[in-house]
Amino acid sequence: MMADLHKRGIVTKLRTLKTGKTIGGIPFTRGPLAHLLRNRFYVGEVLFKGEVLRGQQPAILDRDLFDAVQARLNGQRTNHTAARAKSEALLIGRIYDDRGSRMSPSHARKQGIRYRYYVSSPLLHGQAERAGAVRRVPAAEVEALVARAVREHLEDSEQTGDRDLISTHVVRVEVQVAQLVVELKASKQRQPRGRGNGTPPSHEASEPEADGTVLHIPWRKTPSKRRREIIMPKSTAPQDSRPIRAETRTKLVASIARGRGWLDEIVTGIATDVEQIAAREKCSVRKVNMTISLAFLAPDLVKAAIEGRLPRGLGVARLCDSPAEWSRQYRLLGLPSP
Repeated sequence: MMADLHKRGIVTKLRTLKTGKTIGGIPFTRGPLAHLLRNRFYVGEVLFKGEVLRGQQPAILDRDLFDAVQARLNGQRTNHTAARAKSEALLIGRIYDDRGSRMSPSHARKQGIRYRYYVSSPLLHGQAERAGAVRRVPAAEVEALVARAVREHLEDSEQTGDRDLISTHVVRVEVQVAQLVVELKASKQRQPRGRGNGTPPSHEASEPEADGTVLHIPWRKTPSKRRREIIMPKSTAPQDSRPIRAETRTKLVASIARGRGWLDEIVTGIATDVEQIAAREKCSVRKVNMTISLAFLAPDLVKAAIEGRLPRGLGVARLCDSPAEWSRQYRLLGLPSP
């Protein structure tokens, strides 16, 4: 139905506010269309204080047809709720672009590997001009940054998993060109704080209103088509250089962020040991140790990973459990020291 309305050029009602600003006049999306289909005014009824009453206007829709539509909508809502609960997209229903458009989970497959993204909804509906400045973001990277920032801010003493942490505390995430703006649910107990080791958190917290806290996380999407100066292994000829694959980079950056978060939990006493984290994350102790080891990578290597300048072949498997000394990391990987 939505596609048919788009094809016929039928849009929402255009209204002019007292300020002179006009709203509406845009293509129907699922929310407004569902609201229209649930309007009981068309079957001669009105809704007053939660009670359905008979109205004075005549019905213009057949009752059986209206009830069938309601049953279909209720079934879709139930299926949608169940699907959302099972979805691996942690920010589903909470992430928006900087023009207020919801960003929907999407994915692509390449050589049998599935890569997750969040895509601005207008882009999915063929309305690119209505999308925000950042239209598509890597899901795992953004989810890891948001979860880490929220855990840092709250000092999550219950060792909550990322999914429950986001579901419980995050209201909205807005993707901007240079930052992620995370709105948290109101809580009297919430106090902005730094890390337990005395250094400030990697995000800024503010409370513009009494009903919630907003976190500003520095972040910038790596341009997909810019020229990248790859860190070249000494044994590789320039003509043979190839950058790290996008999917490998996304997984590596997310793992580094996760490792730093787990290390911070141990340092601040939120988690007593790696066994506790492994039990919570339902993974092996070895995996936790390997992931935490990524927190000790040389800063220039981490920056190169974020910017996609590492050579192909360097991923989580190659970089985990590296020596603590930064100079030895470069030597082990065969890379020139900065």
